[in-house]
Amino acid sequence: MVTVKDKVRFVETDMMGVVHHANYFRWFEMGRVEYLRQAEVYLLDLMAGGILFPITDVSCQYRASARFDDSLLIETSLLELSKVKMVFGYRVLREEGELLLATGSTQNAFTDRNGKIFRLPAEYYDRLQMMFAQERANA
Repeated sequence: MVTVKDKVRFVETDMMGVVHHANYFRWFEMGRVEYLRQAEVYLLDLMAGGILFPITDVSCQYRASARFDDSLLIETSLLELSKVKMVFGYRVLREEGELLLATGSTQNAFTDRNGKIFRLPAEYYDRLQMMFAQERANA
């Protein structure tokens, strides 16, 4: 699991002082990008190689409200990996008291620039597979 720390910005809240629901998807992306980075899979390298990975499914279950200036922990785990897709799971917690705010998941498919399903090359797949295996061994 990869954990990212962040803080709720005022611009992310609504008139009630509660974080707007769309921001959770941004936080999921922050966790996903950091997970890939820690696996030594860099987005710019993938894109330079013509490999894209659009989200094909996303879900979020809201448990409690995040509010302005909350310190957050965004936990990201790889739940499923194949050469054509990856599925991540997320937990967003208020750092103080580790209150669970939301859970969710995203599924990404690997495609070429034309949107055709693409098999992830071994150089990237092997790095992700190694981190995935380590995560499973530590669970």
